[in-house]
Amino acid sequence: MPLKNYFLYVSVFIVLSCNKNNTLATSEDDALLKDQETEEIARPIPETLLEHKSDSIRLYYHLFRNKEIWYNSINRKALLSEIENCGKDGLFSKDYEFAKLSELEKKHSELNDDESIAYDFLLTEMFEKLAHHLHGGKLNPKKIYDDWDLNPKKIALSKRLEKAIMEKQVSQLFDSLKPQHYVYSTIKKSLVLLNAFPDTDFKKIQLAKKIELNDTIDVMINIKKRLAYWNDYKPKDSIITAVYDSITYLAVKKFQNRHGLIPDGVIGNGTIKALNYSKNERREQIFANLERWKWFPDDFGSDYLIANLPEYKIYYIVNKDTISVHNIVVGKPSRKTPVLTSKLSNFVFNPTWTVPPTIIKEDLTPSASKNREYFERNRITIFNKSGEVIAPSDWNPEKAKTFRYVQTSGYNNSLGLVKFNFPNRHLVYLHDTNHRDYFSRETRALSSGCVRIEKPLDLAEMILKKEDAKKWNRTEIDSILSKKNSRIVNLNSTVNVFFLYWTNWSKSNQLYFCNDMYDYDKKLFELLRN
Repeated sequence: MPLKNYFLYVSVFIVLSCNKNNTLATSEDDALLKDQETEEIARPIPETLLEHKSDSIRLYYHLFRNKEIWYNSINRKALLSEIENCGKDGLFSKDYEFAKLSELEKKHSELNDDESIAYDFLLTEMFEKLAHHLHGGKLNPKKIYDDWDLNPKKIALSKRLEKAIMEKQVSQLFDSLKPQHYVYSTIKKSLVLLNAFPDTDFKKIQLAKKIELNDTIDVMINIKKRLAYWNDYKPKDSIITAVYDSITYLAVKKFQNRHGLIPDGVIGNGTIKALNYSKNERREQIFANLERWKWFPDDFGSDYLIANLPEYKIYYIVNKDTISVHNIVVGKPSRKTPVLTSKLSNFVFNPTWTVPPTIIKEDLTPSASKNREYFERNRITIFNKSGEVIAPSDWNPEKAKTFRYVQTSGYNNSLGLVKFNFPNRHLVYLHDTNHRDYFSRETRALSSGCVRIEKPLDLAEMILKKEDAKKWNRTEIDSILSKKNSRIVNLNSTVNVFFLYWTNWSKSNQLYFCNDMYDYDKKLFELLRN
């Protein structure tokens, strides 16, 4: 049905008696908003009641000519449904006065004018609160983390609310406010999957030593029960033994794969830690991930690199297709890799490495103070403020901060053979490494903050070939590397860079988690709940 058929403006007729004649007076200010389908009419709201409302609330009502906004029952019920079900997006209905709104809705037909207007105000205020929380998150990351660089997400709601009310599309409006990225949808799906598991109390499993195939140990009984709970293990019969048999071995590998662990079938501390999470703890973790994704950008662009730090992986995405996936090494917990957004600016082949301040303080100075051969062994040249080379014997550790330290380029340079530069205040970047063995480790939070990439030349080649396929190929890159001189290659096209953090998703109706290496999840959930 066309929009104009839904609504019409009818005049309030004020009948004035003057002798025997009736006079009809109408005013646009007195016009009432009426739904032609339901016959529901919006009450006018005195300006005095709006004086103390926020600017945004006054704007909403101004668009409706100072009439009730939620006079239509279809729109009210849609809003109440969104509030009731906001837990599906990691929020709490109590934050939006759901109990109070539900009671008012039950007796809506009995409310007098003042009560009805007060109810309308409350609905509008809760709409605005929920809309902002679904779009940009309940919490402000800048107030929680000092090393997270995410741009604030803003949205103009007034016109969108007006359109949604007029077209009875409140639910659709809320859907449009939620993160649209595929990963967010998989996290939401994981909450549905988790809720299907029965509620139960877990006793923590204690492990004295690693368990390998064919070992017999009493704790295996509890491990099998836990694996069975998470649907990774299906025993052949009702008797569960203490033997680590081949069926359990496959179940353990499946569980390890779903939890970011090396699926080797060896039961160690990492596997036990993952097994010891309860259903409720996983639920809290999912809520934390849903909140974080609301902070992330609405638009990632057509081409982008997205690193999921706790997963130790970086993805190259072009037009929503995953072109390449690479293992990464990230900052250790004491030197966390920051969460940030930026744009790739250039590649540096055969980069030299200028030692950053943190490493000068915490690594270089203590090591070189013990043995000046540190500089020669690591191929580091010392420069003073004038750019003059200083001999290691003349180096003064007490003035270590006043010098600049540069490591020569080469295969064993700390940055390896290529560096990916992008502007950011943390002075971090993507790069190759001279510790290529690190990529085979299960835990790869090992760097001083920068992100190291496995097979970075493959990634550089793909990005450059997309920009100019005629010019760039591996032969061209190898030719540059063979000259052993540093060369900067600027990137003209836009490739966005995202260092993000999420520890949960779902795939093929299976739950996936990875280790919360920076201990962000539990702390974030506590802030959400409070």
